[in-house]
Amino acid sequence: MDFNVKTGDSDKLRSACVVVGVSGPRRLSPAALRLDKAGRGQLGELLKSADIDTECGKTTLILNPRGRIQAARILVVGCGKDRHLTPQDFTRIAASTARALQSGSATEAISFLTELDVEDRDLAWKAQRIVEATRDALYRFDELKSETRPPKRPLRKLTLAVADREALAIAKVGVSRGTAIANGIELARVLGNRPGNLCTPSDLADQAAALKQDYPALKVQVLEERAMEKLGMGALLSVSRGSRQPAKLIIMRYSGGAKEDRPVVLVGKGVTFDSGGISIKPGAAMDEMKFDMCGAASVFGTMSAVAEMGLPINLVGIVPATENLPDGDASKPGDVVTSMSGQTIEVLNTDAEGRLILCDALTYADRFKPDVVVDIATLTGACVVALGHHTTGLLSNDQDLADELLEAGQASGDRAWQLPLWDEYDEQINSNFADMANIGGRGAGTITAGCFLARFTKDYRWAHLDIAGVAWKSGKDKGATGRPVQLLTQFLVQRCS
Repeated sequence: MDFNVKTGDSDKLRSACVVVGVSGPRRLSPAALRLDKAGRGQLGELLKSADIDTECGKTTLILNPRGRIQAARILVVGCGKDRHLTPQDFTRIAASTARALQSGSATEAISFLTELDVEDRDLAWKAQRIVEATRDALYRFDELKSETRPPKRPLRKLTLAVADREALAIAKVGVSRGTAIANGIELARVLGNRPGNLCTPSDLADQAAALKQDYPALKVQVLEERAMEKLGMGALLSVSRGSRQPAKLIIMRYSGGAKEDRPVVLVGKGVTFDSGGISIKPGAAMDEMKFDMCGAASVFGTMSAVAEMGLPINLVGIVPATENLPDGDASKPGDVVTSMSGQTIEVLNTDAEGRLILCDALTYADRFKPDVVVDIATLTGACVVALGHHTTGLLSNDQDLADELLEAGQASGDRAWQLPLWDEYDEQINSNFADMANIGGRGAGTITAGCFLARFTKDYRWAHLDIAGVAWKSGKDKGATGRPVQLLTQFLVQRCS
């Protein structure tokens, strides 16, 4: 789908559809006012008779508008009663607009939504968000269906209308950035939605090689199990023992900053299918455990977005990839394994495997002399219990880094919430038989998982993002969301400013 920017008036631009906003009770946006005047009061009449719904995100399509209007249709989008929209409201408006255009048979449209007033957000942000929300709303995963049924007349082009040439340049920056981020989100969604038989650790390694083909600035290295064994990655390899698919440690490097700049390192959990191992999960909804590699998918998506934007930053993406399956050689509850750091771990539950592969990857990350390290993982069901499906859980050993991520979440709309990382919680993972256990009991499961990872990150500034509640949706809308690619890219963009 194509996005572009142009100047012009809503009543004079020729298009299959023109998009304008209205607010309650009968407040027309500037573009809607021009259409109302050119259309001899048509919009005002429809508002007065309540034939236009002004509730936030509601849409009304007007066919064959009267008067001197050049567009074949008008899509009126409700913006609620407040004069200043929240970023969340604006995203809802942009997404509902995209869905209405897709179902309204207009293959191209001109949108004046950039003129809406959004709290503490500028034109570039609004242009970027329209692109991201549109692409998100229209995303379809049908690569595995024998017969696809795309819309008969899909939306192919969306033009954002702005006031003048100065605004034109600003909006183009937003469209360019939004396109790169939307591409990264879509990559993360595609990888997450592929089933475990088609998205194995080896497939993820192939995806890294494909990403390098698209962006030659990337450098890719894949470590096999023998190399990991030489490095002493006993925790990671203890998880892969139950699978016939060999584990991979995938390293992607992007060098957009100065040679002496210390990199940001992203570490993404890549369990391509998680049965729970010997501590096997219940059968209900186990198919959704293909999404247990969404942390890895978000690293791929972020690397793609950063490379496409050409950000002046040094970035390393590390993906420990494996399956977690039961087998005669699989790890058993009570086993003790030795991590790359030399610390020993009592495996009390083989379904707490994500932290086992992450701890070795986090130790490996230290060799890049990072400025900061952020790991991303669908780590604990406890995070879903605590925060639901709206926000990412955040823990960190450095408050400045935590604040950066929280700010990026607010700016991007892909929000996080910080949880404590106190010594009292750390005591819950003490073990009688090893340096630590891989679980800390029923209470505070997300926090004790963070405490476990913190024991491997004492030499650098580190944050952990638990995305178990936000990485995918269940039910009729089942599928990967691509989160937290928006948060991560905004975090990196902020570091470049």
